[in-house]
Amino acid sequence: NKADQELTEVFNQLWALDSNRLKPGIDYIISLQGKAGYVAPGSNSARDRAHAPLFTYVNEEKLKSIETYAFINLLDNYEMSTGVSETVTAEELQENRLFIDAIVKTDVMKCAHKYLVRKRQSPSDPAQFKRQLYDIWFKLYHRDRNGEDSCGFEHVFVGETKYNQEVTGLHNWVQFYLQEKHGHVDYKGYKARQNKDTPDEDDHVLSLQFSWKGLVKPVGCSFIGVSPEFEVALFTIIFLMSTEKMTSVVVKVDEYVLELVVYRCGRSIATSYPKLLSSNNRDL
Repeated sequence: NKADQELTEVFNQLWALDSNRLKPGIDYIISLQGKAGYVAPGSNSARDRAHAPLFTYVNEEKLKSIETYAFINLLDNYEMSTGVSETVTAEELQENRLFIDAIVKTDVMKCAHKYLVRKRQSPSDPAQFKRQLYDIWFKLYHRDRNGEDSCGFEHVFVGETKYNQEVTGLHNWVQFYLQEKHGHVDYKGYKARQNKDTPDEDDHVLSLQFSWKGLVKPVGCSFIGVSPEFEVALFTIIFLMSTEKMTSVVVKVDEYVLELVVYRCGRSIATSYPKLLSSNNRDL
C-alpha cells in the first residue's frame, strides 16, 4: 500500500489550511475507555466496553460560531431508513445551499477547487463548482429499490439504517456527538488497528464500535475534530479523480497513514470514509 505522493501533498495542504478544526483537549475532550470486542456478522449485540460516552465535552459555542458547522442544521433533514423516500422542503434546499456557500468560502475548499481545476475535473467558475458539489453530495438517488431515499451527505454525515437491521454510514464526529448527547448513540469502545497500538485521545482519526438507535455498527471509522469542509474537500477530490465504482487511495496526512475510500452512485457519492492504517510514525 504505497502512499499516493501527489494526493498526500494536496491533502497535507488542506490539513494545514483547516483553521476550523477543533483542538483536542481544548475544544473537545474524548474518553476512549475500553477496547471493543468482536461482533458476529448480523448480530445486534455488542459487549459494552465503554460505560461513559465517547465525548466528555464539546465546546458548542465554538461550533455555533463557525459558519461551516451550520451543517448541523441539515442533520435533522433526513429519514434514516433506506427505502423511505426523502421529502425535501424548500427550507432544506436552502440549508443545503447555505452549507455549500459557507464551505466554498474557506481556504480548504479554495485550495481543493484550485487543484481540481488544474486537474480539469472541476469548472473554474465558482457558481458551477457549487453546482458540481451539490450534485455530488446532495442529489438524491435510489439506495434501495423504491423512491429516492438517499444522498451522499445523508449517508456520510448523518447515517442510515438498512432494512432496520444495520447501521450504514454515520462517519461524522459532530453527528456522533449530537446523537450520543441525545441518547441515540451508545459508544461501545475503540477498535485497535492491526499493529495493536492503542489510539490516543488527541488522535484525529479513530475506529469506533457503537450502537445507533439499538442497531450495532461493529466498526466505523471517523475523523474527529476536523471541519466539515475538510472532509468534503478530501472526498470530493478522490471522487472526481476516478470513475471507478469504488476508489481507495493511501495517503499520509499529518501523522496518519490513511486509506480513504469512496463509493460512487452515478454522479454522486454513495459513501466515503477514512481507514486508519497507522499513526505517529510508530510503524512506517
